Amino acid sequence: MGHIPTFNLNTYRDQQNHDGSFLYFEWQGNSLIVERPHVHDFFMLLLTETSEGTHTIDFVNHEIKGRQLHFLFPGQVHYWQLASNTIAYQLMINQQHFNIIASALRFNTAIYKKHPIIDLSQEEFDDLRYEFKGIKKELGAKPILWEIVYSRTRIIAQIASRKSELLFGDHKTYTIAPILSEYLNLIDIHFREHKTVEFYAGKLNITANYLNILCKKHFNKSAASLIRNRIILEAQRQLAVPGQSIKEIAYNLGFYDLGYFSKFFKSYTGQSPRVFRSGRTDAD
Repeated sequence: MGHIPTFNLNTYRDQQNHDGSFLYFEWQGNSLIVERPHVHDFFMLLLTETSEGTHTIDFVNHEIKGRQLHFLFPGQVHYWQLASNTIAYQLMINQQHFNIIASALRFNTAIYKKHPIIDLSQEEFDDLRYEFKGIKKELGAKPILWEIVYSRTRIIAQIASRKSELLFGDHKTYTIAPILSEYLNLIDIHFREHKTVEFYAGKLNITANYLNILCKKHFNKSAASLIRNRIILEAQRQLAVPGQSIKEIAYNLGFYDLGYFSKFFKSYTGQSPRVFRSGRTDAD
């Protein structure tokens, strides 16, 4: 994905954020408009106190309001428009630090990617803001006691997980059928090279038929459709930002025939890759 604009934490370092691996920012009455789709190679948490606007994550528009917690994972395409009344608190965490605290999220990352914005009560917001402020204080200390930073971030993750469990039922699927969590993780790793259900079923030591039964029962989707959806999402991510030709993108995704890739993409999105990239419709 090197051809997609990818921002790392060094992009955002300033006098208050020297470390470059775990950054904290506060917005007080600022507007922020980032219209160019891009990806981060780090994990981000955004806690809004007051705001209005739109946060687009992997081509889905989400309404921004006050008292929300936003998740953004490495590799996701995003851009946003935040109003001038925005008061918000932001954590940016590199992959190494995130791996230390990731287990505190409790559920498969697919849940948080599906529901990347959580609406909070006033009490929940106050609890989270307290932890964000505590992280800010510790990151300004000399020396930084990283276990305090990790502990506070784990608390944030646990509060978010509890709220997700109350709002969304997805976590039950992964509890009842944990093999589906493994399936989604394997798709993320291998979807460019392997596009058959049989390959993943072999990795999971089950039959392709049983994997398909599990997916239809718990996701109401076929096992093959989950592979296709991941390929389409990656194609959309790469097409959204100029850099490589459509032929190069097709090759990167394991398609060695441009015509077949275009047909595949249009059959599931209703648009050709060229039309999707231009932002037009086929009727234009």
